[in-house]
Amino acid sequence: MAIALRKKDELTKLKLAGSIVAKTLKYLQENIVVGMTLKEIDAIGEEFIRSHGAEPSFKGLYGFPASVCTSLNEVCIHGVPDNTKIQEGDILGLDLGTKIDGYFGDAAITIPIGKISKRDEELIKCSKDALYYAIDNIRVGMRFKELTHLLEQFILGRGFVPLRDFCGHGIGRRPHEEPNIPNYLEGKPKQGPKIKNGMVFCLEPMICQESGKPIVWDDKWSVVSEDGLRTSHYEHTVAIIDNRAVILTKGE
Repeated sequence: MAIALRKKDELTKLKLAGSIVAKTLKYLQENIVVGMTLKEIDAIGEEFIRSHGAEPSFKGLYGFPASVCTSLNEVCIHGVPDNTKIQEGDILGLDLGTKIDGYFGDAAITIPIGKISKRDEELIKCSKDALYYAIDNIRVGMRFKELTHLLEQFILGRGFVPLRDFCGHGIGRRPHEEPNIPNYLEGKPKQGPKIKNGMVFCLEPMICQESGKPIVWDDKWSVVSEDGLRTSHYEHTVAIIDNRAVILTKGE
């Protein structure tokens, strides 16, 4: 399937969807406190998304039961909200999507709950820095595999490893479109499709400490590393406009 090239009016709609994602993540970050349950966090996230005229696009997607992926500590992605209460020293991944006027937005952050360890600070910083490093180095004409290679080398250079078998993706009129964008290279960087103006996609570094091999919990969703250690995840929706990368899910 070809990678879609979005027109100006489509980019405007994608930017709106992305802006609601960014506002929701900011709202959650400002309102989450020790003692809240993951279900309570999901509920206020969904309410905020709907109050802005959008739908929570994750709810029911492939059968996912909630609006916000709440990935606590060792859970890297797709954490299912339950009655677990967050505690001082936890780290919490928040991943959510919106749909408005037929177009989608998607982004994720990992946040500290109170004071966290230096190792956890480094872990979160790696995923965030890898994301912005990749975005800063996007050039029209480079191949997506070159972007993947940049992400992998950055993550390894920080002493961490990327989660395997999961990846970034295109986005538009569907929440997941072509291309797939892993955080680890398979094959050679000079292979595959090139980045062009009008393309819109999500980059999402998923960071593990010792092993990138994923294990899915019995809930059929929560993904952890086989090493059982804490993980981190950051994501933005990016559009290529006038030969540069523009973040559509960046807060004001």
